[in-house]
Amino acid sequence: MSMLQRLSASGAIASAMLVAMLATPASAHAQSAMRGQLVAVSGDQIKVRTREGKDVDVALTKDTVVRGVENAEPKDIASGSYIGTAAMPQADGSLRALEVHVFPPSLAGSGAGHRPWDLRGNSSMTNGTVGNVVVSHGRTITVKYPEGEKTIVVPPEVPVVKLEPGDRSLLKTGTNVVLFANKQADGTLVARAISAGKNGVVPPM
Repeated sequence: MSMLQRLSASGAIASAMLVAMLATPASAHAQSAMRGQLVAVSGDQIKVRTREGKDVDVALTKDTVVRGVENAEPKDIASGSYIGTAAMPQADGSLRALEVHVFPPSLAGSGAGHRPWDLRGNSSMTNGTVGNVVVSHGRTITVKYPEGEKTIVVPPEVPVVKLEPGDRSLLKTGTNVVLFANKQADGTLVARAISAGKNGVVPPM
């Protein structure tokens, strides 16, 4: 393989890793997200007041991915759309959605799969392409990903949001966020991905 081919391959791998990070990182274990509100923003530092009432300092880097979260409509969960949904298992083997986030077409394929999630005890996260949609007292959908598919019931009251690429301008005091951070050797936290609510939206994932 030539040097140019190796560089191209490395770039493709890096891009794939970034897209996966834009979604919900896959793991054999439930992902741990920090959920709360920004109470201070200064340069490369933010302070998050978590839902548990604790203030946590988090550093930003040039590699921190920021995305916006806006309200969407149930009709946006359409056949062919790409979504992620945190959900709870039901006795019949289907899942009952706790929230649904709709990806823009440019991010289709992000984090595809089914994995544990920490929104509630025993909850999961499924990212995939919507197949069949049955509208009756909400929506019942099939979500397909490379390893299989899940049947998911989306009740009418479940929050539906859409994700979009963003930047640090979304990180303002009072903004509601969901973020993932890496803990450094010295104990400091460095954000690798942040979902920031726009216009007062609280990211539900």
